[in-house]
Amino acid sequence: MARTPAGLPEGTRITDYITLGVIAKTFPLPKVHEVLQATGKASQRQRALPAHVVVYYVIALALYMSVSTREVLRCLLEGLQWLMGPRERVRVAGKSAISQARSRLGAEPIERLHNELVRPIAETATRGAWYRRWRLVSLDGSTLDVADTQENEQAFGRPKAARGRSAYPQIRFVSLVENGTHVLFGSRMGGYHTSEVALARHVVESLRPGMLCLADRCFFSWPLWTQACATGADLLWRVKASARLPCIRRLSDGSYLSKIYPNAYARQKDRGGVMVRVIEYTLDGVPGAEDVYRLVTTILDPEDAPAEELAALYQERWEIETALDELKTHLRGARIVLRSKTPELVRQEFFGFLMAHFAIRGLMHEAARKGDVDPDELSFVHTVRVVRRRLPAFVATPP
Repeated sequence: MARTPAGLPEGTRITDYITLGVIAKTFPLPKVHEVLQATGKASQRQRALPAHVVVYYVIALALYMSVSTREVLRCLLEGLQWLMGPRERVRVAGKSAISQARSRLGAEPIERLHNELVRPIAETATRGAWYRRWRLVSLDGSTLDVADTQENEQAFGRPKAARGRSAYPQIRFVSLVENGTHVLFGSRMGGYHTSEVALARHVVESLRPGMLCLADRCFFSWPLWTQACATGADLLWRVKASARLPCIRRLSDGSYLSKIYPNAYARQKDRGGVMVRVIEYTLDGVPGAEDVYRLVTTILDPEDAPAEELAALYQERWEIETALDELKTHLRGARIVLRSKTPELVRQEFFGFLMAHFAIRGLMHEAARKGDVDPDELSFVHTVRVVRRRLPAFVATPP
């Protein structure tokens, strides 16, 4: 029996069919249009690359970091060929047209879409995502190389090198990670010389009641601690060995209550202090271990969270290192820099990069939930390969 030739409905443009399968499911087209309208970036006239297509294209760039921008667009368009028949050919916009389309869009819609949709996704049954009643999250930062242009260097700076200067300018970013799913959320970026603590002041705004946030000692300070506490989340942060934390009362599990203060004068007068619980422990027989590790937490009752369990739990902070490795090594690729040559497009590409990671991690979480396994047991690299391989088939499916 002959098959009816597939074609586009009358009045429909090819670009209306460009979606990205799992990415379009994660970032639905109606939400994309809503954000474009809110930011004043919706296309006002018919274009070869309208704004909603460019949004998906920016996310797709993260899936094909090692190929040209025009080739990425070609990958998106391959799935449309069956709609047009063998006699027609989909025309791929040139490099200049792609660059102009990205510049028209700017960074604001991508960042706003990221901020509104990228969030923790673990469910009650998600393995490895919880400690007792708390959702586990961790706070940390890293850097990314960007294209070596004068504009990028002026906007972001570059690190020093043993001889001369480093090869590329860099951006610095800080994120929260949902430990059980490796979803990076609440992310903020700045120049290389922006401190992680300064960025973290914006990132901790994404903490919520019911979360338990783990962080390394570089983040501990009175302003950041109290700001994070104000979100209603609980905290378990490491502190430097030199921090003054006198014992007020020893608890049954060996931890003790102490107070932290905004400054030395407040400590001297015992004014405005905040009660914390201190946990000190050693790692006997571990090569390179420090003499004593000190943690402070907002969980004051040892019945809610015994000191031994919290000391063992702190190692879960390293889950964010795994998530950052996925982002920087397996998704981006080793020794590959962000391709954008202007600061505005660097910001656009950075948030598109995070959104692609979120979509992949969402797919992995769904697969783990259906298979009743820990998401850590699934291969991130394999999932990225599957998405790349299936993308041309996905794009022909209308949203």
